[in-house]
Amino acid sequence: MSERILCITTYEKGQAFMRQCAAMGCRIVLLTVEKLKHADWPRDILEDVLTMPADLGVEGVIRTVAYVARGWKIDRMVALDEFDMETVAALREHMRVPGMGRTTTAHFRDKLAMRFEAQRAGALVPEFSPVLNYDDLRIYMANVPGPWVLKPRAEASAIGIRKIHDPEQLWRTLDELGDRQSFFLLERFVPGDIYHVDAITSERQVVFSAVSRYGKPPMQVMHEGGVFTTRIVHRGDDDAKELTTINARLIPAMGLVRGVTHAEYIHAKDGRFYFLEVAARVGGAFIADVVEFATGVNLWAEWARIEVCSMRGEPYVLPYTKQDYAGSVLCLAKTAEPDTSMFDAPEIVYRMKKHHHAGMIVHSTDPDRVRSLLEDYSVRFAETYLAVAPVPDKPTA
Repeated sequence: MSERILCITTYEKGQAFMRQCAAMGCRIVLLTVEKLKHADWPRDILEDVLTMPADLGVEGVIRTVAYVARGWKIDRMVALDEFDMETVAALREHMRVPGMGRTTTAHFRDKLAMRFEAQRAGALVPEFSPVLNYDDLRIYMANVPGPWVLKPRAEASAIGIRKIHDPEQLWRTLDELGDRQSFFLLERFVPGDIYHVDAITSERQVVFSAVSRYGKPPMQVMHEGGVFTTRIVHRGDDDAKELTTINARLIPAMGLVRGVTHAEYIHAKDGRFYFLEVAARVGGAFIADVVEFATGVNLWAEWARIEVCSMRGEPYVLPYTKQDYAGSVLCLAKTAEPDTSMFDAPEIVYRMKKHHHAGMIVHSTDPDRVRSLLEDYSVRFAETYLAVAPVPDKPTA
């Protein structure tokens, strides 16, 4: 009998992962929330689509999956979204299914845990403090110049982050948070350009890396509005080489045995790279598509191949990769279905179809051509489409 993989997600994503597992002969069962029962899942290859209430909680999910396991042997479990990682880690430990447990998962989900772990692994990390002991916070603010950022430990992207300019503002904010304040951390705000490294790790070795640079920092785009851009940087640049080396050391040191990661770093004014955060998942905001157009590597599919190869005791071999370049431009749009036909450069390879969003991906063998197109298009997108919405208090995708 072929192996059975249970995929769990509370967001609509991961179709390419499931298709690749099925193509390798695995049986795939999907567990998702009730509101996504009729989403665009690859039903032709799924053994079943199971649903659960959105507020079921970890113990409820464990009871549900344990009930399913009475009739179906489950060989592996995979969280397709970052926000399901802790639940799946708890499931693995409860059912003794191989894979990342709760302690290692915290290194890639809890922003406080990942900072301690990155620092222990030798990465530069902006000075930070847990929000626990008030004397420690007073000492921290007396010794670390502001401004600081107050960050939720378990959110993704820039959601819930607040910029703090003085101690009085911090104490007022902590009063507002009440008993929730220990789920935050305080960190020195380090201005600079934000880079991200999207990587594949197999048996504690990073075997693939794509280094990219955001236009405006994501925190600025989310809090102030604007156009989001990212692009693969020139592979011969010193920045790309340095980040590739830093990331290749850091990811295995943080405990990842196999899988995909999306890590972010700040290139500060002092010329050094500081660790910002890392997630054991495929990057969002169409980053996986940018990587695929530039390199030919589909991160979702390769993640699936790594999982299946590991399950079968087979070596994973990275496919041939291209050395091209790509980038994306994306913004919230005033109209529901914005018309982007006025943009007609031959380098445009993908136009995003997302409600109230305008976006596209460009591809070229020349990194400077990608950069110049994104610089031009980001200005024109702002003039033509841009809408600004309040910062969400939870992820929307």
